[in-house]
Amino acid sequence: MLKIVFFCIPAHGHTNPTLEVVRELTTRGHQVWYYSYNMMREKIESTGAVFVSCDDCDMEMNLSPKDAARIGKDLALSTRILVDTTLALDDKVCADMERLKPDCIVADSMAAWGKAVAMKQGIPFVSSTTTFAFNQHSAKIMKQSFGDFLKMLLSMPEVSKQIKRLQKKGYPVKNILDILQNDNNTHTIVYTSPEFQPCSETFSDKFAFVGPSIRPAASEIKKTADKLVYISMGTVNNDRMLLYKNCISALADTGYQVILSVGNLVPVEDFGTLPENISVFSHVDQIAVLQQADVFVSHCGMNSASESLYFGVPLVMLPQTAEQSGVAERVYQLGAGIKLAKTDEASILHAINTMLTDDNYKQNAMALSESFKQCSGAKGAADKIIQVCKNRT
Repeated sequence: MLKIVFFCIPAHGHTNPTLEVVRELTTRGHQVWYYSYNMMREKIESTGAVFVSCDDCDMEMNLSPKDAARIGKDLALSTRILVDTTLALDDKVCADMERLKPDCIVADSMAAWGKAVAMKQGIPFVSSTTTFAFNQHSAKIMKQSFGDFLKMLLSMPEVSKQIKRLQKKGYPVKNILDILQNDNNTHTIVYTSPEFQPCSETFSDKFAFVGPSIRPAASEIKKTADKLVYISMGTVNNDRMLLYKNCISALADTGYQVILSVGNLVPVEDFGTLPENISVFSHVDQIAVLQQADVFVSHCGMNSASESLYFGVPLVMLPQTAEQSGVAERVYQLGAGIKLAKTDEASILHAINTMLTDDNYKQNAMALSESFKQCSGAKGAADKIIQVCKNRT
């Protein structure tokens, strides 16, 4: 029986892909401790893992909404949060690792404190990457602007200051890339296929492309029209009332069945009386909807895009972050979706009609679906983790 520790950030998109992997490990009789946040407790405990709460220590939980929106754009702020969190968890986690003596630590690529603790304690490490794997080749898909590059350069003095805080506590970290970047010597699980991953041939055999982790549907969705259009902007930046109203106006007279998921920030009652073909919900079972959908209007987060393509559903894409833009670019390159440049009614309707009438998009989405289904999945990810544990020197 092996002892394995997981670390993750408080985000469904980063937690969900790991759940079937953890369930696979516990089903095989291994022990798993999962460091996460109380909002994730129920789903993590359902896998058979021991849940360990980080809420009392983690600085990230105390961010204002304004700061949270800056994380992906401000390297200095991101580094400070990373370092604050690592140091806040330091005493507890290091003591736990001394007591548990795990065979391996598996940490989400954004939960860099997991990698830092593994480095400090000399514990074998596996990165869990729910986005694309990045190196100098695949990173080109992000298309960083000169302004972004300049901001990064200006932030480096503050980043270096934060790294010195880690060094003073015994973390063998030379620079920010040591904990944010996975080189070809880092064991890495990537939840996509080699075909969807940009430049997959440039990564070493330590990278396991296991495909997306797709849970079973928890409910059934009845399809009431020949074509079903699904619209969702994810679970974070989804306060998009104008977009939603434009979608409703654009699709009201089409005869398409439309399911719109708007999250908690937009009250469903604010939509008033809806056309008969359109339904608005705070949340839906996305897997159940995608099993019936013909097109998905999406923010193009990695999980949402992967789930859509797994069921062969082409995408109309409206990315909002650099990561989502990278995913959208890859979907566009492979001919499985189009980017929505404008969000007026005419542009929305034209994009959706294009998806529904041009069979090439559907065929390309189905090709990616097949590539996902050929991957090793949760079993392959578990095999990778067990291999790293058993190869411990």
